[in-house]
This record gives sequence, C-alpha cells and structure tokens, in this order.
Amino acid sequence: MTGPAHIFDKPNRYIGKPEPRADAARLLQGRGRFVDDEKLPRMVHAAFVRSPHAHAKILSIDTEDARTSTGVIAIYTGADLAEHVTPYVGTLTHMAGLRSAPQHPLAMDVARWQGEPIVMVVATSRALAEDACELVDVDYDELPAAVDSETALDADTPVIHPEFGSNLAWERDVIAGDIDAAFAAPGVHVVEREFRFGRHTGVTLESRGTLCDYDPSEDQLTVYYSGQAPHMMQVIFSKHLGLPEENVRVISNDVGGSFGIKIHTYGDEIATAAAAKLLRRPVKFIADRFESFVTDIHARDHIVKAKMGITGAGTIVGIDFDDLTGIGPFSMYPRTSAIECNQVLNLTGAPYVMENYRAKGRVVFQNKTLMCQYRAVGHPIAMAIADGLLEDAARKIGMDPVALRELNLMADDSYPRTSATGMKLDDLSHKRALRKLTEIMDYQGLRADQTEARKDGIYRGIGFVSMVEVTNPSPMFYGIGGAPIASQDGATLRLDAGGALHVSSSITEQGQGTNAILAQVAAGVFGVDLNRVKVTTGDTATTPYGGGTWASRGAGIGGEAMLLAAQALKDQVLEVAGVMLQTGVEKLDIRDGAVTDLEGNERLPLADLARTVYYRGNELPNDLNPELIATRHYRVTDFPFVFTNGAMAAHVEVDTATGFVKVLHFWAVEDCGRVINPLLVDEQIRGGVVQGIGGALYEECHYSPDGQFMNATMADYMVPMASEMPDITIAHIETPTKTSVLGAKGAGEAGTGGAPAAILNAVNDALSPMGASIWQMPMTPERILTVLDKAAE
Repeated sequence: MTGPAHIFDKPNRYIGKPEPRADAARLLQGRGRFVDDEKLPRMVHAAFVRSPHAHAKILSIDTEDARTSTGVIAIYTGADLAEHVTPYVGTLTHMAGLRSAPQHPLAMDVARWQGEPIVMVVATSRALAEDACELVDVDYDELPAAVDSETALDADTPVIHPEFGSNLAWERDVIAGDIDAAFAAPGVHVVEREFRFGRHTGVTLESRGTLCDYDPSEDQLTVYYSGQAPHMMQVIFSKHLGLPEENVRVISNDVGGSFGIKIHTYGDEIATAAAAKLLRRPVKFIADRFESFVTDIHARDHIVKAKMGITGAGTIVGIDFDDLTGIGPFSMYPRTSAIECNQVLNLTGAPYVMENYRAKGRVVFQNKTLMCQYRAVGHPIAMAIADGLLEDAARKIGMDPVALRELNLMADDSYPRTSATGMKLDDLSHKRALRKLTEIMDYQGLRADQTEARKDGIYRGIGFVSMVEVTNPSPMFYGIGGAPIASQDGATLRLDAGGALHVSSSITEQGQGTNAILAQVAAGVFGVDLNRVKVTTGDTATTPYGGGTWASRGAGIGGEAMLLAAQALKDQVLEVAGVMLQTGVEKLDIRDGAVTDLEGNERLPLADLARTVYYRGNELPNDLNPELIATRHYRVTDFPFVFTNGAMAAHVEVDTATGFVKVLHFWAVEDCGRVINPLLVDEQIRGGVVQGIGGALYEECHYSPDGQFMNATMADYMVPMASEMPDITIAHIETPTKTSVLGAKGAGEAGTGGAPAAILNAVNDALSPMGASIWQMPMTPERILTVLDKAAE
C-alpha cells in the first residue's frame, strides 16, 4: 500500500479541507427523501392505542366498533401479533447478571409505561386510523407504579416483573487500589456531593418512522427506515418475523437526526412490519411528536453520590461513587439499557492519574418510558462527576482549577497506558488541549473581568472540563455480547466508463455529513475531483455489510474502509495504466482524474482507460484481468475503543435575582485525530454543545408520582433555541490514532459529553461568592434560587 505520507501530501488531496456538503443544495431545496416522503401503491397507515397508565393490567379489549369504522383495514392486539412475532429480550452475554423480561411489539396482559402500544389500527389514512383508535375500548385495572428510582428497590415498592423478585436489572462494582485508606491518609481533603441528572430525550427534526412492504411472491420484506443501523435491523426483522435474512431489505435514505434515538428496536415499528407481512401490502407508521416523547428512548436518569480525595498540594488520590440509574420497565433491545451506567463506571475520571477508584452501579426498573443510549452515552454523567468534584476540591484547597488539572492530567508523552478502571488509552493530548484552551479563551483576562464585574454585583463564572470520548469501538464492544450489529464497516469503489467514482458504504447519513466525508476520502486517496464522486449509503441490498453510524465511528471506521478500498482501486487502475503506457507502475500516479507521471504530467485520462477496459478489452493483453472495482472492510483490532480527548470551557452569567443563567461563550479544543473536514467536524461539536447546554439548563422529562409524563409537548419540554445560544469557538489538536492509516477518531458526541460539566462548573464558580452551589441538572432558575436562599440562611 502507498504510504500514509504520500496519501496525505498529494497535491489534489481533499482530506483536511473544509469542503461544503454535496447534498446541502438538495436538502435546502426540499428534495430530501425521508420515510414520510415514500408513497407506495396500496399503502395503508398505522396508528396505535397507547396505555394512559404507567402500570395497569389489561382486563379486556373491545375492538368491535373500531372494526366497522370508515377506512379500517385491520386491527391487531398483542395476542394477535404474538402468533407472528417472537419476543425479544434486551440482555447481552458480556454484561454478567443483566436481566430483562421478554418484550412484545404490543403489550401482553400488562401495560408497564404510559405510551406503551396496546392495539394497532391499520386504515387507509392516518387520520382514519386515529379515529378508529378512539373507538377501541380497553378496560384497565390500574396498578401501583414504581416511578422513583430511589425507592425502586424498597420492600414496599411494586415489583414490575414479579418473576425477578425485585426491580434490580443489573449491578456492577469497579474497584482499584484502597479508596478508604487513601481518603484516611494524613493531609487528604475529601469533597462529597450528590449529583442529580434529569431524565431527558432527543428531539429529532424527523420523528421515528417506517414504511414496510411485503412481497409474498418472493417472501421479501422491504423496510424504509429512519435510523442508524440498517444491517442490524435486517437481522432483527429476519429473526423475529421468521424471514430469511437475505429476504429482508432495509433502506435508510435521508434521516433527519438520530442521536442514538434511532438505533433501538421499538414495538410500534416491529408491529408495522408484522402488519405488512400479514396484509401483504405496504404499511406506514410515522410517530407524531407526542408519541415521540412517550416512546422514544430517554436518557440521563442518574442519581450519583460521589467523593473525591485530594491532598493539600493538589494531587488527586481517588474517586468513590455510587450511580443509581432508572431505565424504565425493560432493558431496551438489542443494545441494552445498562450500557449508560457501564460507561459511567468506566469513564469517570479517565483523563486523570489516580491509583484508587471505587464505583458501584445499580440499574433499576421503573414504570416510565424506556431509557437507553442517547448521544454521548454516559459521558455527561462521568465528566460532571469527576470535573465537578475536581473544581469543588480546587475551591476547598484554594487552588486554581486549571493548575489543578495541569497537576493531575495524564501526561501527553505517557501513552500507551491504562486508566484507573482498566481502559486502554493511547494517542491523547490532555495537557496540550488544556493549554490551547486557556490561550484561545484568554483565561487570565476573563478572570480579571470576573473580579471587576463582581464589584458591580454581576456574577459570572468560568468552568472547565477535561474529557475523553469513546469512539471507533472494536468488535469487543458488541461482538462478544450478542447484539446483532457489526463493529466492522465496508466500502466499495467502482470506476465508471466516464471516469467518475461510484462509492458505497455501510455507514449511514443522518444529517452529520457522512456522505461528504466518504467522498473526500475517496477523491483524495484515489485522485479525482470531488464532484465526480457519487455516494450510496443506507441500503442493505446495495452496500457492503457493516454496523452503520453510532458511537462516533463513521469517519474512523467507515472512513478507513473507504481509504483502503480507494487505495486498492487505485492500485488496480495503475496496473492497467502501466500496461497501456508500457511503463512501471511505480512511476505513475492518479491526479485530477487522469493517470500522470510523478511530476503530475498527464499521461492518460481515466475515462480513456475505463472505456478501453469496458469496451475494447480485446486491445489488452490476454493475461491482464482488469478489475475497476474494489471492496474493503475495516475493524479496530488493537484496542477496545479509540479515545478522543478534549478540553472545554464555559463562561456564564447568573442573575441572582431571577436565577436565570446566560451562557456568554463556550470554547472547545478537540483532538479527534486527523480531521477530514474541519467544517463538518466543527459543526458536529457545536451541535453537540447545544445538546449539552439543553441537558445542563433546560431539558427534563417531568413525571407525576403515578408515572404520568407531564410535559410531553414542544410547548412544555424546553429545548435551547437560537436566542439562548452563545458563540462557540472550536480549535483542534491532531494526534492521529495509530490504529489506522487515516488516523481519524470520532467527534460526533464530544460536545454533548463535555458541555454539561463545563456549564455546571461555571455556574458554581459564579455562585461561589455567595457560598452556594448546585449539583442538579438541569440548573433551572427555581433550583438556583433555592440554593441561593439556602446559602443565605
């Protein structure tokens, strides 16, 4: 293979350039192809009767009036579909002790959360299906609900699955060193806090949706899917609907945002596929916004009691915490709801040197919407615990928080190494990132301004976070656990007769610019103009097999597969060119769509070469078997994950009279390895920061004591708007990962993972002159006023 230096130093390279997205014009002109844009002959629509109760026994279901309603094609109950769909259980073999009950597309006998689908109505239009839903009479016997995770394990709390004997789904302990002895050592100060993270959810521009079409003549199911992992869903539909895998085609065209919301299995989507198979005609289901709130997965429901020990000189001696996580009544299938807690156990304090660590995680069932993996799984909790305690400790010993980090961060020249929890780390740059951050934000200038503002009764705060992000997971992440999702990805490149490249990849486009990155890698490595690369993704029938886009793996794994395939195709083309030009391959290159010599002088246009191969093969030697197509796959083999690192800072102003927090500015320095497209990477980080701001200040799913979701509308569920957004300044350090030639790590979740901790620390820095602090997210005005009042007592 041509060496990395040659690949990245080519005169016509695109890798590293801020190229605009090729699909931007199409999307801005309203020419996107989303699931709801698809219309098929004989298509009908599904709507669902959903449980109004958090916990209730289903005594009877009367569908007689609904069946005679206008436009109704069919009505299915849980028992009806159970004859055609096998149940599924959200556990993984490598998470020892994790348990969950079997799930069905529609509730069987008992409803376990408000919004759980009970009855499916299929009609000629969505409106008529909804009208018929109103005529379905379900008789419920409401049961006591287990809503509060803090009391979920109490003896008098209802057990959601009696066969388990308790509401405990999973627990794990992580222990390194002797934390008790470390905390008891002379001169060690211990800070202790209880963190509360409000349950919230992703608000995607395009709601969940699916269109399923069954062709009985070929026993073929085609699923149009708004999601992240088409091949995973192919396996799931095959397994639970009794179809050969090769007879299931999953198509994911344009997707209006995913954020992890759309990488799970939802009962209403499985029911839609089952109905299409039973009716032998296309069935469409598009969730409305209320359905999204009560059925899309939630995240971040954590209560953490944590301690950090630190010496008077500022050395961290250890962290000790207990994480209690509520996940709803089941572990989500197939990737499980315990992963978030597991990430917290693994990642808390990861950037810092420490020998003593103790963490306990408990995951409990609740009668609430299921909780699972949302953008930056577990990272906001892990970063807030460690860096929140660190800045609290800095105040306790009177040390600057930047100096404290400089003292305790892993040295940039100390890799490879392992964290206190045993995570293998390499190619990180924590100290360089922190130094660059303080430089671009003018840290000393901000501190001086802060001091002056306080004289006028203006309370501003500066908060930091040093973080890692899990990216590029290897087969160890899911492959050993049984979730039907690949940790490898594939790419295919084909040179057409006109000299253009047609590329396909198993990773998916969800609005983040995946297709643009794939095109840049292909064009840069192979040697054609970017506008001559056509990209296909998201179709199990036409793309190589792979995992899709999740866990910040698209560029690092999918991009590397594309690089390998582009290099393989280039080698094939140059072999043919060498024969045609009667010269050594080592003397040739491909630049700007032509075979050239090493100085860049054109020798043969690619179109001429391709037309000779395709149309005039008789002119080539008989022993030459030209192939103008190449497929390659890639997986990480050296590490369980490739870690990204970064340093972030927030500057906020707290109005002590109203409790309102204004984010004045946000800075992020990210080391995501080789940056393929700075424009797209920076916008991914900014978008993540916005979601992190939402979790820190605004977003929370409020439930009543009996399990009713109280703010399941866009009028009541607060998301950050343009007027709340600060300027977000991004800078980079590039430490390419040694696990690949491309050297790219992930960056899609960094902002979401780090922003909440930085904002928490900034707010507490602002409140510190009043002796107040807050450890609950979102940090609403009411909560801030409460801690101020308490401090004033």
